[in-house]
Amino acid sequence: MSTTRLNKYIASSGLCSRRKADELIESGVVMVNGKKVTELGFGVQPKDKVFVNGKLIHPIKHEYYRFYKPAGYITTSDDEKGRKTIYDLLPENLHGLKPVGRLDKDSTGLLILTNDGDLINELTHPSAKVPKLYRVAINGKITQNDIDAMYKGIEIEPGKMAFAQVDVLDIDKTSTVLEILLHQGLNRQIRKMLAYLGYEVVSLKRVQHATLNLDGLRRGEFRPIKPKQIKELRNFLNRIAAKNA
Repeated sequence: MSTTRLNKYIASSGLCSRRKADELIESGVVMVNGKKVTELGFGVQPKDKVFVNGKLIHPIKHEYYRFYKPAGYITTSDDEKGRKTIYDLLPENLHGLKPVGRLDKDSTGLLILTNDGDLINELTHPSAKVPKLYRVAINGKITQNDIDAMYKGIEIEPGKMAFAQVDVLDIDKTSTVLEILLHQGLNRQIRKMLAYLGYEVVSLKRVQHATLNLDGLRRGEFRPIKPKQIKELRNFLNRIAAKNA
């Protein structure tokens, strides 16, 4: 009979990541078959009943989708201001999936949608430094000094430094098209960095997140991520984790 580590079992329910599950276990809110469990390495059998904060949880089938977010939609499941959200574009059976990171209302491009809490944590935790690639058009002719400044770091908020690797794809007297690589996930990072340098962002599109990209997608479209792609993604994340260890 197969045994699953308790933190993995909790994460497989979609409730949270394994790291957060460890915190829940240690805090004493997890019970297995009516008994409180605080041992992190505790093993769960298929017939065991696991409760978190008194609620029975069950493993769920993980789903993974790529979504091409268009402009004009916010990346949330609900908005008290009544603004349009990405879930207005998605079928109801996908409303339980969460976006991996966010794109602001005016930005477009790749969003990964999943109910896999572990994967979300691996892709977004600051220590992971997972690469994200953007195509950005700005007003003005960018200078090499400003490109160097973005690489060396810009303080976009008190005590908060932002870094970016920038390549120029096209440039003329009035505008520039940039390819920007980030290993951080700060709120509106690219816009704040460019605003600090005096540039106005005309358009901003995420074209790649880790190993996944927009290939084959039009704006507003979504597609399941193939098992082979998920395997490639996990291998990539494992290599990053080993490098950062």
